[in-house]
Amino acid sequence: MEQPVRHPGGGGSWDEVRKSVALHGSCVVYAAVDDWALADVGAPELAADLGADDHARLVRMPASRNRDRFVAARLLLKNAAGAVLGAPPSELELAYKPGGRPYLRGIDQLEIGLSHTEGLLVVGLTRVGRIGVDTEPAGRRMLELGTEHKACTPYELQCLEEVPPERRNRDLVRLWTLKEAYSKAIGQGLRFRFTEFGFSPPGGPIRMLLPDGTPRACREWTFHNWQVEDAYTVSAAVKDPGFGCTVPPPD
Repeated sequence: MEQPVRHPGGGGSWDEVRKSVALHGSCVVYAAVDDWALADVGAPELAADLGADDHARLVRMPASRNRDRFVAARLLLKNAAGAVLGAPPSELELAYKPGGRPYLRGIDQLEIGLSHTEGLLVVGLTRVGRIGVDTEPAGRRMLELGTEHKACTPYELQCLEEVPPERRNRDLVRLWTLKEAYSKAIGQGLRFRFTEFGFSPPGGPIRMLLPDGTPRACREWTFHNWQVEDAYTVSAAVKDPGFGCTVPPPD
């Protein structure tokens, strides 16, 4: 997969997103919340743009930055999907699996993923199988709060101990977003333990590992990690069932 595509919002071109999906089967798109935030969340056309379920959720939300992110993320997602599918966003119905994974109701040819944090929105699009995306501020403090023991395998903890102290927190954020992206792709969210599967350290192709650091046989999955806007870590997990073996989620 290529680098994520930044979309400027509004009437910006979707050509790069369409091209990426056409060439690679998948694309990750990101944007600033403010690029897609609306001054008037009571606009009549917003109900059609969001869809009945999400608009009902919006109506119940108090004015806040969280509400801005909620609206902006779904507008970005539906506009990106509509651009790839050649359909008006208002004609696409966004729904959610029991685990919270979003999907387009009645659309089989495009799978989607969604994440947002602070001022950033991230959308994943794929025609090849499944996709999960996750993002966190690159500087979010996770180390020494107990997160590493809930999120890391023994091998990952060992690897963290071997890197310079100033890099450890950023490496932990990287691991967290990779695990979140994979768990979202399989529709599990945080419902299974992150200590039961791991990822290889930075510096080469990202591979899924067993808790002891042994490579896990999962050739149909590819994993990606990027730094965007010099402030955020973004990860994606993509499943292409046309290649390799079927890999079950960790037990």
